[in-house]
Parts: sequence; C-alpha cells; structure tokens
Amino acid sequence: QVQLVESGGGLVQAGGSLRLTCAASDVLFGQFGIVWFRQAPGKERQFVGGIKWDRGSTKYADSVKDRFIISRGDAKSTVTLTLHSLNPDDTAVYHCARARQRRRSCISSESASYSYWGQGTQVTVSS
Repeated sequence: QVQLVESGGGLVQAGGSLRLTCAASDVLFGQFGIVWFRQAPGKERQFVGGIKWDRGSTKYADSVKDRFIISRGDAKSTVTLTLHSLNPDDTAVYHCARARQRRRSCISSESASYSYWGQGTQVTVSS
C-alpha cells in the first residue's frame, strides 16, 4: 500500500512563502507523476500543479503560475511545492497525489488520473 504524507503547511501572512513536502513510502515513486491539488472550505478540489516522473515537465494552474514551484527532492521519494506571494485565496488543504499510470507522458489536471492521495496539509494565509 502506497502512502503519501504532506508536511510544511501553516499560517502565513499575505505575501509570504511556504514550502510543502510530499513524502512517499513507494520505492517506485520516481516512476510516477506527482501532482498537488487543494481544497478550500465549501469549494471543489482544484488542481494546483504537477511534475512528470522524469523530473522534466511541470504544469501549473493559471492561478498559481509564476508563484508556485514544484520540484522533485534530492531524496527520490519526495516532491516539494514551494509557494510564493501567497494571498488569502490560497488558503486551503493541500494534497499530493500519485498518478495511476507509470511513466505517463503528460500531467493530467483531472483527479481521477491519480490513485494515491495524502491526507493533506493546511495552508492558511492571513490578510
């Protein structure tokens, strides 16, 4: 059973930064695309961004492009989401997820494309 664990959330003032980490128990983690979604209270789950299995391409939602950065950590079983220029609209629980398909050539923004999910980490941005 693959387990994903997010960490790094917290309370930050508008304009601040946070670094979230997704750690996996899966030895094949490096062969799967990893994405981040977020869900604010009363709102639908929203795609934030993702990184391909080969450390190559990344893809971001328009709302976070140029502010958020996704990278694979030096440790092969981690993916980091760095959030800059945060604003109150970024307040949500952030979840990482692993793709269903190994070595998929693209990053899907559809949650159904991902089979394993973490419990999430809360990010709260105060104005």
